[in-house]
This record gives sequence, C-alpha cells and structure tokens, in this order.
Amino acid sequence: MLNYLWAGMILAGVIYGALTGNMPAVTNAAIDSAKEAVTLCITMTGVIALWSGLMQIGVEAGIIHAASRRLQPFIRFLFPELPKGHPAEEYITTNFIANVLGLGWAATPAGLRAMEELGKLEEERRSGRAVGPIRTVGTASNEMCTFLIINISSLQLIPVNVIAYRSQYGSVNPAAIVGAGIIATMVSTGAAIIYCKLGTGNF
Repeated sequence: MLNYLWAGMILAGVIYGALTGNMPAVTNAAIDSAKEAVTLCITMTGVIALWSGLMQIGVEAGIIHAASRRLQPFIRFLFPELPKGHPAEEYITTNFIANVLGLGWAATPAGLRAMEELGKLEEERRSGRAVGPIRTVGTASNEMCTFLIINISSLQLIPVNVIAYRSQYGSVNPAAIVGAGIIATMVSTGAAIIYCKLGTGNF
C-alpha cells in the first residue's frame, strides 16, 4: 500500500511540475534529495555503530544484567501472569533499556526474541504445560499485547534518532529536543500502561 502511495505522490509531483513548467526544479530537487539521503545514511550508520557498541559494552560489563535485576519489580507489575524466571524476562528488560536509551536498532533483536519466547509460553499454556489463562489459537496473550503496546509508546531519555536528524539538517542545538521528548514519551508510556492494565484487568 505504501509503495502505491509513494509512487502516486511522485507521479503527481512530476505531472504538476510538467504542467506548470517547473520540471527543472523537480529534477534538481530529486538530485539534491538523493544526495541528502546518502549523507543522512552515512551519518546514521555512525550513530548506530556508536550506540550499538556502547550497548554491547554494557552487556559485556554486566551493566545491562544489573539494570535488568533492578527492573524486575516493574516487569512483574507489567506482566503479572509471566512465570518468574521465564527466558522472555531478560529479552523484555533488554528491549526496554535499549528503547529508553533511544537505541531502537539494539532494541529490535531483543524485542523479536521476547515475542518468540512469549509465543512459546502461550503454546505451552494451550498444551497444559504452563500456568496461565488459555486463549484460542491465533490470539495474542496479554503479555504479548502489553509488550507490543509498551514498545510502541517507547519511553526515551535520549532520542538518538531525532538528535542525529536535527544535527544533519543544521540545528544549532540538536539536543534541545531531549526535554520535550522525555515528557512526550513519558505521557505516551503512562497512557500505554494504564490502557494495558485496564484491558487485562490486572490493575
């Protein structure tokens, strides 16, 4: 669907430029945008390498594991039906920590593994090998829905992506967005938690 949307927008722009005699401007804009896209990709590659490397250092140094232990009460509050010590816990906490630090690239693998483990847990419940509410096949569990919604709301203390974009496009103070970003994501995450708790009846 998005492919059709983008193709339609490009086609509309080309037709409008041809009808109004602005084809040279359309051509120049296409070339300039292509150059900016490559430059932005190079910038973001450096940012990804830096923060993903720092995240890996944190894992190897045990910082992430220590933070995961401190997050246990919060995880138990969000996922009361998740068996204690389940493999999904570590992936969920790693995902949350990466998101809070604005490391969406580092958060994605942990998020996928967490969903995979939560899916296995739901299968075990259906087979009677795990404790918890049993749902029909193809229905996401409360844990899966909660994890997805919290992930989308994504509380961030350091919005790395936005800072990098602002720096790329010449912002005088790229990090000025940090305060507003924290407030906005705190509100979105708070709303997500309330919604999940009301929806699952675990408030």
